[in-house]
Amino acid sequence: MRLSRYFLPVLKETPSEAQIVSHRYMLRAGMIKQSSAGIYSWLPLGFKVLRKIEDIIHEEQKRAGHIPMLMPTIQSADLWRESGRYDDYGEEMLRIRDRHDRDMLFTPTAEELITDIFRSHVGSYKDLPLTLYQIQWKFRDEIRPRFGVMRGREFYMKDGYNFDLTKEDALHAYNRHLVSYLRTYERMGLQAIPMRADSGPIGGDDTHEFLVLAETGESEVFYDSQITELKFGDREIDYDSVEQCQAVLEEFTSRYARTDETHDEAVFAEVPEERRRTARGIEVGQIFYFGTKYSEPMGATVVDNEGNKVPVHMGSHGIGVSRLLGAIIEASHDDKGIIWPEGVTPFHCGIVNLKQGDDEADAACEALYKSLTALGLEPLYDDRNERAGGKFATMDLIGLPWRITVGPRGLKNGVVELTSRRTGESEELSPEAAVERIAQIYGVVAKA
Repeated sequence: MRLSRYFLPVLKETPSEAQIVSHRYMLRAGMIKQSSAGIYSWLPLGFKVLRKIEDIIHEEQKRAGHIPMLMPTIQSADLWRESGRYDDYGEEMLRIRDRHDRDMLFTPTAEELITDIFRSHVGSYKDLPLTLYQIQWKFRDEIRPRFGVMRGREFYMKDGYNFDLTKEDALHAYNRHLVSYLRTYERMGLQAIPMRADSGPIGGDDTHEFLVLAETGESEVFYDSQITELKFGDREIDYDSVEQCQAVLEEFTSRYARTDETHDEAVFAEVPEERRRTARGIEVGQIFYFGTKYSEPMGATVVDNEGNKVPVHMGSHGIGVSRLLGAIIEASHDDKGIIWPEGVTPFHCGIVNLKQGDDEADAACEALYKSLTALGLEPLYDDRNERAGGKFATMDLIGLPWRITVGPRGLKNGVVELTSRRTGESEELSPEAAVERIAQIYGVVAKA
């Protein structure tokens, strides 16, 4: 993409309503525009990152054996009355009526709808285990939406639902989700710590939230510092193996880590004092096991191997897709702007032409652009007739992890400058070597 042809409405001033870093930078970098309180349009740059995050989630869900689908945003209130949640959910649920005077609602979550789908089509234990998931827009009518996409009313969310014959099978599904979530967050450059949490209106006793440590987090968290040393890394896990998934759960949840709702000061005191930490955290996902809470009242049953009709055991598992953009920025930025991890960056690198209109500089930038594009990479070429300082400021603000700077002086020596956004370090390389370095960073094989 050439910046002269891209829609990137960058703001020089910080809007007064933006209180936290991610909201300020998302507005200034032209990623979002508020439509009404807590509701945003996703402009091209923000939409690209949203899709990058979504792609990683899909890949890791499918790796774990989960099946994607899509459910509507508008649901019938009758299903929620069956489960008993319609009146219990509270004013966060947006209740509406259609022209036939039927009670409807804008979905905040989809346990009832997925249970109805299951009971309509599955009747035998032979069809289990089954995990279905979607990535879909949701709505919760927050009384005070704030912090941009971190606490909006409309949000993009991955929600998955497992159906199993026994509690043991459902707890394996719970562990499988925990493993897949650890992989997902690390691919995005995040350390998301699983913490014992409160189930809220979803219900159930077994639940963990995944929290990213950040000063602007909405939750107070208490944890053993050893947990921040854990990394999932490149290990291969057999998702069908109960033992392997259980071992990961124990590794990542055996140390103390809890949100303020479940914090136990007496248990926390057992952690060695030098390892006790208190901080703020941003919730980016949650997993639940809630047994037969929905299957019993809604009649979601299967016939087991002895011919008995039994309610299935269920769990639900969410990732805040749109919220993740804010969390990543809160965890990865400086006073100049965003610093995108390579896994979710909207463009793989930026190309800055220091002297637009200079034949040699223009030709070198075009060659770099074509070489990177031919490798399947997406560079953002700043070909605007702007001052160098303005170009650098834009690149720093939008946070691309790598920048190739091209100018007449360097080209006389046969070099361009490759700069890391994270460290600020630069090195001079031939244009060919710069392309090869970017290809290596992203695991792409450069063509000979």
